[in-house]
This record gives sequence, structure tokens and C-alpha cells, in this order.
Amino acid sequence: ERLDVTLDPIANAVESVSHSDSNKDAVDPENDFQREMSFYRQAQAAVLEALPRLRKLHVPTRRPDDYFAEMAKSDQQMQKIRQKLKSKQEAMEKSEKAKQLRAMRKYGKKVQTEILQRRQKEKKKMLNAVKKYQKGLSDKLDFLDEEQTSSQGNKKGGANQRMKKGPNAKRRYKNQKFGFGGKKKGSKWNTKDSFNDVSSFKSKVAHNKGPGKGGKKALNKRPGKRARQKMKSRAG
Repeated sequence: ERLDVTLDPIANAVESVSHSDSNKDAVDPENDFQREMSFYRQAQAAVLEALPRLRKLHVPTRRPDDYFAEMAKSDQQMQKIRQKLKSKQEAMEKSEKAKQLRAMRKYGKKVQTEILQRRQKEKKKMLNAVKKYQKGLSDKLDFLDEEQTSSQGNKKGGANQRMKKGPNAKRRYKNQKFGFGGKKKGSKWNTKDSFNDVSSFKSKVAHNKGPGKGGKKALNKRPGKRARQKMKSRAG
């Protein structure tokens, strides 16, 4: 069973009934807005005419809560739409990431440029101070103190980094193999008193000039080549 209703489009509230026919004839089919608006008004007129008839005949006009209606588009078409939306979203995310990377590169380049400019400025300032000192225009050497302080700060920083880092692999292997050796007791270290104390010094002993000995003689001294040859000839 079906109910077909064919009516003219409904007139606007501000328009009179006499102008409805002229408006109907004035619809431009090439104008999307006018064409869709005429369809909408015609649907309104059909609803106003058909609903009272259906209610009079006791025909239900509302869908039940558990009514299942198929979609106008197939699942395959909807899947294509989802894929398209997903690819569009991914493209937007990639574009946003690329913008962020470009911004970060610009910031890094800006920081690097500022550092180079600062170094050039410091170098120029130091060269000007050196020239003034060489020409006798200034007798201050503050720039050397600043340079030395900065170099010492860099050295301390490097030493601290090395201390935090610890010994290298080669040193650790030798420590494991041979041990650390421990701290020396320092019994052979000179002190101020031992350095100034010369009471135990004896020049004859130090210079091998003991009494009646004529100096220290070497024991088991090997004879020379000729002496060894004579000894061999005698033994033969």
C-alpha cells in the first residue's frame, strides 16, 4: 500500500496566494538554492495534506523505537569515506608536524646565530683592548684576567666532567688486574728538618775515599781481552 500526493509548493507566510504561481514559474532550474527550496516547499505542502488523512484512517506515521532502517549509502561507500577522512586527517597531522619542525629549526638557527654574534663581539672587544694597550692608550690588562677566568672555568668544567665520568675502561681493567696499590706511608718523603739536617753526611764515604783503602774496588772484575787470551795460551 502506498499514498501518493502531488501538490504545488507551499507559499511563504509573507507572500500572498496570488504570487505563488508567478513564483513557481520564476524558479530557475540552474539556481541550486531556488531549486532545492521549491522541493522543500512542495514536501511541506504534501505533509500538511497527507498527515491528517493518515491519522483519520488510523495509519501510524511514527517509526517504532526498534525500527531498523538501511543506510542510504552502502557500507563499502562509507568505508571509502572513512578512509578518505582518515587520510585527510593524517595529512593535516603531518603538515602540523612539519610546521613545528620548521619552527624548531628556525629557533635553533636563531640561537646559533646569537651565539656566533656574541663570540664575534667578545673577540672584537678583546682585539680593541689589545690594540689600545699596544699603542699606550691604556695600561689596564683586565681583558687578560677575563680570558684567564673563562679558560679556568672551562678547565674546571672539563675536570668536573672527567671526575663524574670516572676512569676509562683500560684503567679499570688494570685496577682489577693489579690492584690499586693503596696509599703510600710517605716514610721516604723529605721534610724541612730532614733537608736541613746534614749531621749524618760523610764526604769520604760519599766520594769513595775511605782511609787506607784507596777507594772502593770492584769485586770479581772480569779480566780484559788480552789477559783472557794469555790465560788461554798458558793453559794450552
